[in-house]
Amino acid sequence: MDDESRERAVRAAVRNNAEWCDAVCRAHAVPGEFGGEAWTSARRTPPLYPDAVTLTPDASPGDLVSRIDTGSPGCSVKDSFARLDLAPLGFWVLFEAQWIHRPADKAGAVGKAGMSPSQYVSWGPLADADALPAWETAWADGEEGGGLFRAELLSDDTMFLAGASAAGEIVAGAVVSRSESVVGVSNLFARGDAPGGEESAWAGCLAEVARLWPGLPVVGYESGESLDAAVRAGFTPIGPLRVWLRSD
Repeated sequence: MDDESRERAVRAAVRNNAEWCDAVCRAHAVPGEFGGEAWTSARRTPPLYPDAVTLTPDASPGDLVSRIDTGSPGCSVKDSFARLDLAPLGFWVLFEAQWIHRPADKAGAVGKAGMSPSQYVSWGPLADADALPAWETAWADGEEGGGLFRAELLSDDTMFLAGASAAGEIVAGAVVSRSESVVGVSNLFARGDAPGGEESAWAGCLAEVARLWPGLPVVGYESGESLDAAVRAGFTPIGPLRVWLRSD
């Protein structure tokens, strides 16, 4: 991938992720706003979701922070290009990660682990909102969900994929959301007792993405061992990001 293609891929991944964050917030009646440099929410966003996502590398820290609620605990900023210095404004780096990209021509291929997507579990989209609580509990590794993922998120362009065991229990899953030119994967998980772990989860997820939206590249972001698993599944790291958290 040359520099120009990489830049386009990063911007597509950033936009896709910002649209997903916006959808989650709107489902909680917290509408955000897309500006030229960033997506921002003037009200505190749901847990685990940022109050701002930069859309360009040259976003202004001062302008960005002025558009979000820094007065209540938990304020965070997704610095999509790892360019900002928000420390003087009272933030610290919560974590760093890499945007990832997988070409469309690989969308139906199994990762390097060589496992069939259906070797351990059967994959498919949730049929309706009634299945969301069970999906969220599995995503939280057995802890009862708090209603983070709501029925309003279900659409033709956003699906909750579930990997079910032979007994019908959800043991793996992911959220996939289609934007203009890519499909984004987020919240991918494999429960501690899921055979094959993330390797199998990526294989099953990617096979479903290829079936649902053939011909589109797949993007997302990961870090640590999850990034290693994504690379083994055929993704390429294409650029860094940081998430900043406001000091309480």
